[in-house]
Amino acid sequence: MKSKFILILIIILAFGLRFWKLDSYPAFNADEAALGYNAYSLIQTGTDEHGNSWPIHFQSFNDFKPGGYVYLILPFVKVFGLNEWSVRFPNALLGVASVYVLYLLIIQMFNGQKLMVKKNNIIINHQSLAIIASSMLAISPWHIHFSRGGWEVNTATFFILSGVYLFLKFIETKSFKILSFSFLSFSISIYTYHSARLIVPLLGMGLLIIYWKELNIFNNLKKYLIYFFLLILFLSPLIYDLTKGSVGSRVAGVGLFADPGPISRIEEQRTEQGDFTGLPAKILHNKLVNYGLAFLENWGEHYHGLFLFLSGDDIQRNKVPETGQMYLYDLIFILVGFVIILKSLIINHKPLTLILYWLIVAPMAAALTFQSPHALRAQNMVIPLVIISAVGLLRIIKWLMIKSQLLRNIGFILIGVLIFWSFLRYSHTYWVHMSKEYPYSSQYGVKELVTYLDENNRTYKDIIITDRYDQPYILYLFYTKYDPAKFQMEHTLTAKDGYGFSTVRDFSNLHFYSVKFEEMRTEYPNSLIIGTPEEIPDEGNIIKRIYGSNGYEYFDVVAN
Repeated sequence: MKSKFILILIIILAFGLRFWKLDSYPAFNADEAALGYNAYSLIQTGTDEHGNSWPIHFQSFNDFKPGGYVYLILPFVKVFGLNEWSVRFPNALLGVASVYVLYLLIIQMFNGQKLMVKKNNIIINHQSLAIIASSMLAISPWHIHFSRGGWEVNTATFFILSGVYLFLKFIETKSFKILSFSFLSFSISIYTYHSARLIVPLLGMGLLIIYWKELNIFNNLKKYLIYFFLLILFLSPLIYDLTKGSVGSRVAGVGLFADPGPISRIEEQRTEQGDFTGLPAKILHNKLVNYGLAFLENWGEHYHGLFLFLSGDDIQRNKVPETGQMYLYDLIFILVGFVIILKSLIINHKPLTLILYWLIVAPMAAALTFQSPHALRAQNMVIPLVIISAVGLLRIIKWLMIKSQLLRNIGFILIGVLIFWSFLRYSHTYWVHMSKEYPYSSQYGVKELVTYLDENNRTYKDIIITDRYDQPYILYLFYTKYDPAKFQMEHTLTAKDGYGFSTVRDFSNLHFYSVKFEEMRTEYPNSLIIGTPEEIPDEGNIIKRIYGSNGYEYFDVVAN
């Protein structure tokens, strides 16, 4: 009863951290707007923004987003309208649900299991471990960050976590109905985010190997074959869609092989060797070796202390200032947890083997891209790390329990103060400093601009809006609920840029370009010219300055 009450409090805390000001902070970004507007377009026209009928991947900015999250938010957009809540609510809710599913997973994994401490086994209190781990996930910077927004990766992580839990539940119950739900959960994650398409098969292979004996496959071969066939059938639309060149080209565009660095390095090494075309040069310096080393370097960077505990991702949108993906105190707990895990592997501890294996494969999809470490693509890594950290903290607590009352009290006070201070500092940095220190990490100011335009655009022949900030056209469509059928008739996508993205330059009387102020004053009479403060000279006829919710000035509006 006490554990259930604590769990309820943890879930309430997780809910508050993920839903407080969800519709307004951080600012809505272009990717979120694309997800929402494409769901809106499906409701209105049966096609996406570019006229593709009920796609598996959404063309969007020619980045071909996996469609799982669009279809997940579609009923919310239908019922509650096109707004920030409709797009963000499902992901935030699944972020809270992940806290509960992690609790269930640990109860399922560790009930009656033993951990190795020195030469003796101890029975782990699975209830305590589940409570500690779920509370850690509830306040995790990594998990909170990607729960508060239309981040498909967090939804995929929920379904991966659920798939693992249901698989272990199947091991216990031998109910193939539960196995079917496990397969379904894994499949939804694959439909939802690119990295799951590598992580899920790798996790599935690990589950198969670790629990091979319990699966008793040969005695139930017919059932397994039927369920495997149904899994392939469910995934067949996705598999077919991935064979299309347009979808595959986007994946390749961010892939490790798109980085020319290892090729240049091969040429440099062979030139230094002197014999450029000789067999030794080809054996020692080739694509397999250099790209393999690049992959291992990318993979290893996800375990680096700076990334995990101090500075986090290099991409500002994926991080909080001066904060790692985990708390700094997690470093201590994870080190202790690793010691317990390594010792427990001696007694063939399958749950801990699975956790360690999950930690190894979690960043592999991210390592196959040229941006590493990458908090977004490796987000599922938070699950094994939280569990390991919880194991370490529980071991420290058990150690303190056998010490003197004074030492025990000092230890518990230090742990409590450390955790509370770290959480308080993170929360303060997130809410007070993030939008000011990273003012361009999201589309601050765009909603305010669109609100102004919606009230003042009818008297001007043309409206020119700077393209300085990521894909402004989609945010205009989103906030004005622009008629998708009309938009499909009016626009064309540009050719892909150097990063593999396209955009829309013109529709209706709107034009999205880099502002060249003096040229545009002549080219577009009777117009509004909207640029950044750097693009608009002070002597221009500025009629409005647009500020974001963080207090920064983002746009100057000139009546031409």
